[in-house]
Amino acid sequence: MDNSFKFSAVVAGAGISGATVAARLAAAGLRVLVLEAKAHAGGNCYDCRDAGTGILVHKYGTHIFHTDDKRAWDFLSRFTAWHPYFHKVLAQIDGALVPVPFNLNSVRRVFPPVLAARIEGKLLERFGFGARATILELRGSADADLRLLGDYVYEKVFLHYTLKQWGKTPEEIDPAVTARVPIFASRDDGYFRDRYQAIPREGYTALIGNMLAHPNIELRLNTPWEAARACVPAGTPIFFTGAIDEFFGFKFGELPYRSVSFEFVEYAREYFQPVACVNYPCHFDFTRIGEYKHFLGEKSPKTVVSFEYPAAFERGKNERCYPIANAETAALYARYADEARRAFPQTRFLGRLGDYKYYDMDKAVLRALDAAEEFLRAF
Repeated sequence: MDNSFKFSAVVAGAGISGATVAARLAAAGLRVLVLEAKAHAGGNCYDCRDAGTGILVHKYGTHIFHTDDKRAWDFLSRFTAWHPYFHKVLAQIDGALVPVPFNLNSVRRVFPPVLAARIEGKLLERFGFGARATILELRGSADADLRLLGDYVYEKVFLHYTLKQWGKTPEEIDPAVTARVPIFASRDDGYFRDRYQAIPREGYTALIGNMLAHPNIELRLNTPWEAARACVPAGTPIFFTGAIDEFFGFKFGELPYRSVSFEFVEYAREYFQPVACVNYPCHFDFTRIGEYKHFLGEKSPKTVVSFEYPAAFERGKNERCYPIANAETAALYARYADEARRAFPQTRFLGRLGDYKYYDMDKAVLRALDAAEEFLRAF
């Protein structure tokens, strides 16, 4: 190894996964070099102040931290204070704003009163108050009213949203996804059921900046991995959070992703919509509108929202956002994972792009912590 190279490990990517690894290794006394291709740290969690309103906006779409895992919560709490925030989502369905996931309040919003009362009664009788049913259970029910509810939610909430988001039907992606779409026999409009739900008080960029603000960490921005890899001595431990297929020069083919473009719009009114996120399953080309001042309760006579337009990922033109999970892509990813184990045993691939897997933020943190701990045990 080059004696002038002063780092014990290199982390490629300064998003939530890379920052977690770097912070854990640095706390253990290791010198860590973090390389980031963008001009800022934070990855897709990056947020900043909107120039026109001063409101903190999430540049890559709305991000809400939620978890039942105390280890993830306690780890991140070392680097931020929290603003409690309980996420609610509405969907524009048949002219009404309806809570999703579907619950008893949603049933009352979309069905005539007599039918709604009958469906509600059958849901409670069949599943019990507070229970969780699925589209699959309802669509397979012997009861016509419960089948009606299952078909309605599939059509109005799930099918067309999925077609826009993924460019495929639910069955073309993964039939098991449809089976998991929930309907709650309760009046809780909360989108998540996790114990911890919050937004970093100073934002995600500040959180990740604090994670990387350690004397054992050196962060180099505007530094793509390809431009730096030749300078990293052979045998250096690497934690790679970029695209695994790109690391290997796409030798087995390109892993597909869906991307999203964001149109940010300022309005001269206090609020644009009653909650932070409103989904549009059946109307327009965008899938949802996010309004950011809801997250931290910011006060302003103006507001700023983002319209989200899904698109196919095109290398060099837009961002990789969502890995496409099906049998074909799983097999292709497995070829890259096998090649990584064979040819680069000192390199650990992780995160949404390295694992080719969509992660909630807490799961990304836990995955990165586990990778760091495994490395430290063997170091």
